[in-house]
Amino acid sequence: MLEILEVSGIATLQDSGRRGWNKFGVPTSGAMDWFAYQAANSLLNNPPNSSVIELGLGEITFRALRNTVISVTGAGYEVENYIWTFPLWTTFYVRAGWTVRVKKTSGGNWTYIAIAGGFDSPIIMNSRSAYLRGGIGSALKTGDVLQAFAPTTDLLKLAAHDFPVNKFMPYSQTPTIEVIPAPQADWFTPAGIRTFYESEYTLSPSFDRMGYRLQGSSIEKASTKELISEGMTMGSIQIPADGQPIVMMADAPTAGGYPKIANVARSSLPLLAQCEVGVSRIRFRETEVEEAQEKLHVIASKAKQSPH
Repeated sequence: MLEILEVSGIATLQDSGRRGWNKFGVPTSGAMDWFAYQAANSLLNNPPNSSVIELGLGEITFRALRNTVISVTGAGYEVENYIWTFPLWTTFYVRAGWTVRVKKTSGGNWTYIAIAGGFDSPIIMNSRSAYLRGGIGSALKTGDVLQAFAPTTDLLKLAAHDFPVNKFMPYSQTPTIEVIPAPQADWFTPAGIRTFYESEYTLSPSFDRMGYRLQGSSIEKASTKELISEGMTMGSIQIPADGQPIVMMADAPTAGGYPKIANVARSSLPLLAQCEVGVSRIRFRETEVEEAQEKLHVIASKAKQSPH
């Protein structure tokens, strides 16, 4: 059980997402960085779909109302627990009454705070994930008291573990994002395709959980015809009239009308999610479906492995 004392930025409860509701126009939502989310739960031996605090572009301070163990993963943050400072991707014991502060540093956008047992919050359409644009759930605020389920493992056995993140997810300010060509790839000129794969892009300040707008060389289209709106997924890369890519993220709408040049492989989504505005230099590399699936299988299995 945690009481929030201070919070800024975008702070919500998220789980693995709201599956099966896209056909009704409801976005999947869930964690922006699925790898960090899964690892946060694995470190505590939580059920795999447990909800966690997702904090973006801000800071949070909370007080433990009972003894517990916390894990914090992600990129661009550090943790102060009582009188100690901890790095990310670790678990630590928090006594009742202790105050924990998760501070913004550099090197990323999103951090994930899991509690032993997982946070208890209302289930809406089979998920605890907040979708603020749609009025599902709400942003966390000062004074909120978050309840938690009973942990499945003794607290002392959960504390002082870490996750070897660098072995499996190479977070970087210069990531190469693997993509699979999209259905409308032939709507772009050969020069436009080369531009996409050979250019370097940065993240625009106008980004959020719905989409990442990139800035760089304009991508040339072979046709000016309009696309009838069709389904999209997290990772779809749309090219609007100005030729600047927009990558759909966790709260992406379920349909869109801009042609798509490619789709980010799920294994690369965490790398893109943690790119910083004006700092990260992003490049794209084409991959095959089979290669992407194999890589995802390996990485996802590692994120779910419990250290206990």
